[in-house]
Formats: sequence, C-alpha cells, structure tokens
Amino acid sequence: MSSAPPSLRPYQQQAVTRVVEHFRAGDEPAVVVLPTGSGKSLVIAELARLARGRVLVLAHVRELVEQNHAKYRAYGLEADIFSAGLGRKEAGRQVVFGSVQSVVRNLDAFDDGAFTLLVIDECHRVSLDEDSSYRRVIAHLRARNPRLKVLGLTATPYRLGQGFLYHRHYHGMVRGDDDCFFRDCVFEQPLRLMVKQGYLAAPRLVDAAVERYDFSALEPGSGGLFQEAELNRVTAGHRATPAIIEEVIGHAAERAGVMLFAASVAHAEEILGYLPAGEAALITGGTPAAEREAIIAAFKARSVKYLVNVAVLTTGFDAPHVDLIAILRPTESVGLYQQIVGRGLRLAPGKTDCLILDYAGNPWDLYAPEVGSPRPASDTEPVQVECPQCGHANLFWGRRDGELVVEHFGRRCQGLVESGEDEGKGVQCSFRFRFKVCDRCGAENDTAARRCHGCQALLVDADDKLREALKLRDARVLRVSGMQLEATVNGRGLPRLKVVYHDEDGATLAEWFALETRAQRGAFAAAFLREHLRAPGSRWSPTTPEEVIREQRRLRAPDFVIGRRVGRHWQVKRKLFDYTGRYRRAAEAG
Repeated sequence: MSSAPPSLRPYQQQAVTRVVEHFRAGDEPAVVVLPTGSGKSLVIAELARLARGRVLVLAHVRELVEQNHAKYRAYGLEADIFSAGLGRKEAGRQVVFGSVQSVVRNLDAFDDGAFTLLVIDECHRVSLDEDSSYRRVIAHLRARNPRLKVLGLTATPYRLGQGFLYHRHYHGMVRGDDDCFFRDCVFEQPLRLMVKQGYLAAPRLVDAAVERYDFSALEPGSGGLFQEAELNRVTAGHRATPAIIEEVIGHAAERAGVMLFAASVAHAEEILGYLPAGEAALITGGTPAAEREAIIAAFKARSVKYLVNVAVLTTGFDAPHVDLIAILRPTESVGLYQQIVGRGLRLAPGKTDCLILDYAGNPWDLYAPEVGSPRPASDTEPVQVECPQCGHANLFWGRRDGELVVEHFGRRCQGLVESGEDEGKGVQCSFRFRFKVCDRCGAENDTAARRCHGCQALLVDADDKLREALKLRDARVLRVSGMQLEATVNGRGLPRLKVVYHDEDGATLAEWFALETRAQRGAFAAAFLREHLRAPGSRWSPTTPEEVIREQRRLRAPDFVIGRRVGRHWQVKRKLFDYTGRYRRAAEAG
C-alpha cells in the first residue's frame, strides 16, 4: 500500500502533465528544463508512480541516484537501486534507479523488454555519439521495446560544442539542430520566475573590491574547455589570490556555508592554504571516494565552513545551507555558470539570499538563456531579431548601438510554422538571414551546406570560385580592404548611390543603385541590403543615398569581390561574405 503522495508545486504538476500528454501522442524523446533546486526528483518520482510499465531512472553520480530513489520512497513505494558505488545491483522491481556506468556494464540485467520509460537526470550529458554510455543503454532498451519513451531532465539543456540538446521548444521555436537526439522540450520553468515566486533564494552578485584574475586572453581548446595548463599560467602564484581569499573570508563572517570554485588543482591547493585552518576542505577529481564522502558530510554538518573544489561539485551536489559562492575560474558557458551558482540557490531556514563573488570576470548573465551557438566574440550579447517572414522573435549573438541591433550572427529563423507533415508540431521557418545561393537553381542554403537543399547539386566552394576568376583575363578579384559609399548623380542628373570596393593595392570596383521608386528600392534591398546588412532581416528601408550613407554602421563589406569586364567597364558579378577558405582576407593582413 502506498502512502499519500507528496504535494507537487504548480510548476512540477505542469511538467508532469506535459510529459504525459507528449508521450500519449507519440514516442519521440522529450526534455523538461527545471532550474537547480526546483525539485526534479519529485517530478521523476511522480512520473515513475504513474507509469504502467517498468521504469529505469539513470543518473551519472550516485548522489543523484540516492536523491531520486529517496523521493520515490516518500510515496511509500519501494524501488530497486542498480549502482556499484552504492553497493547494490537490483533490477527486479517495477522501478529501478541506477547509475549509467553500472547499467551500461550490465545490460543483460535489463533484458526483459518490459521497460516502457527511461528517465535521464542531468540529460545534458547525453551525447550525439551512439557509442556513448547513455546511447548504448537507450539502444539496448529500444531493441527490446521499440516504443520506449525517453525523458531527460536538466537545468541547462545545452552541450559545449553542440548547443541546445533538443530540436523544438513548446513555445514554438527551433533551438537545436535537426539531428538532436531529444526532439522536444515539453516544459521549462525559468530561473527568474523561480526566484520571484520564492522557490529559490535570490542570487546577489557583488562587485569584488580587489584585483581580479584576467582570463580574457585564454581561448577554450578544441573540446570547448579551458586547458588546465593555461589556467595555471594565469593563477599560479598570482598576487591577487591572498587578497581575494581575505575578501571572501570577510564576506563569509555572517554566512553559513561557502563554496569556492578554483581554476586548477594547484590553484585550489593555494586557495586552501589561505583559508582558516580546520574550517576548510578541498575536493578534486582525484580525491578518494571515502575521503570525498567524509568531507561532504562534514560540510553538510557545518563542521567545515569552506569547501574548495575543482569542477567536481557543479551537478548532483545538494547542500541547501550554502549562501556564498566564490568563482575564481572562467566558465566556458552560461550553462556551467548557472550550474555553479545553482549550488547556492536552494532554500534553507534563515537563508535570505546567496552572495555571488566572481573574481574571474565571467561575462554571463545568470538569467539569460543560452543562445545555442558559440559566442563569436567577447563583446557580443544575446539580441532579439524578428523574422521578416514569420515574425518569430529569434535570439542570436549580436551587437547593439543603443537600442538598435546593428549586427547579429544568426543564420536561419528558429520559428516553427504550421505544416501538415509533422503531426501538428510544425516545421522550421525557411527564412535564412545568412546563406549561400545555389548557382544551378538559385535556392538559398545554409552557409555551411555542401549540397543544395533544393536540387541536391554540389555547391561550388568559395575557393573554387576565386580560383576560376583568377584564371580569367577579363576578371578582376579584389581582396576587399574597404567599402566607400557616395551620393552622386548619373549622366542624366538623377541621384544614385555609388558603392566603391577597394583592395590593398588601390584597385577598385564599383556599383550604382537607384532608390527613387518603390521598385528600385526593392531591387536595392534584394541585390545589396540582403547580403550587406550586419543585422540581416532588419526592417530598414532607406529611400535616399544620403540615408544609406548616414546609417552605414548597419552595413558590412564583403571579403572578396569578383568583377568582369563588360565593354570598356567593369561590373561587379559576385561578392563573397563570411569567407573561411585558404586565401587570406584583407582583415588578416599582418
């Protein structure tokens, strides 16, 4: 007999309802996004209770396996645990809570074909690689039940180097690529709303009064992560460290629990040396399991006040009394930043807020969503860009001049539009902000596409276009170093916009545009603005050459211009933007 189930908060009940509705309609993998501290374990427990078949709940650390199992037992129901780290390998009951490492090594224990629901906690760890642990478990269960439902839960639904881990969002937008394993985000609870409604402690970011570390010159490695050797070069023996720790100790006087996130093991050991003896401890990836457990228990019991760690307590760690977070390392993404800060946002008796001290100059806004693509430059920020075709408000990296978005790096609209092809879920809007045109059929393709989506022709490589032009006697190729706009008149005295492209050696090519009639302005928008706008898709319709010149901050120059001789004159025939080939661009001149 089960006891009365725990009471769900309104947003938790909403999440459960959306998941049930989604899986009643189909079998596509789904995601629920809930901030750290929002009670994912309770949502998992309720879904496991409602499920008709067998349920497997996976997590990557044993602490999460224990937490999720405990919430399910709060219903008065029993479940098995399959985790070598917890000393149990049971898989006979209807509901099993397991660690992915143990389950993937013992797949034959999950052969009965009765599993109907697989729940993955911290599902941002699910890789696109089909040989990864999670994907192998999924494939094994699906082979025995092709209609297996797969649900992921996470606070940060993105992976470094991949972007969003799901394709569609229930608000009517595309977030990740079409090859994402998870198809739909069926519910998301914003962090700001959680704080506003009093379900999480308010984060209070305080500007550090002392010198900070300067990590601005560091670039993440090929995997998107900062290299420890590079981090050590910045932090080793840094003169700011003693003053930083002194300031942390000062702020901690009225605080209950302090977590410090170090850049490297050597950095963490130095930090530990400046903290009060007997009140601080250190955990790294190399800390033995028994010692780690003892340190965490002492911290939760508050016999240790300061806990220093190196990238090991960002998920699956629950200590509600933490009310001061000190960040002494750069974070590679807003997701990691949110995970770190989330360690201090759980509610606890007497806790009113969580102090956030950032000594690494991290550029992330805690409440801002991830954009999905890598940040192109440190001075870019998330900007909203309306699609001129479907009206969807896209979120891209970009730059502002006051309130005006003068540049963005979006490629395709993220909006979903109605279609009878996808069971009412809609398909991605076809409008492309940036594109390359197929020479055969004229279709606009993604800038990274190799074949045309319209006619399947192999798209001509930019280098091939340059090579071909360089071989022709009547062609001129400019490596563009500048673009000049001029208001002039033609031979009949009519106003024209003259655009002159310069290369490094002084050679030029020019083109002229009329803007007097609506048709001329439409032709100018299609032939010039469509490619030259730094913020393509902008609803900007200049009516005179002078207006174009006044607002030339909105425009970008091409990387290369190819001209052909027509009679005694040269005509611009092709312009190459966003060039990444083997030829040097003018901007790269040393």
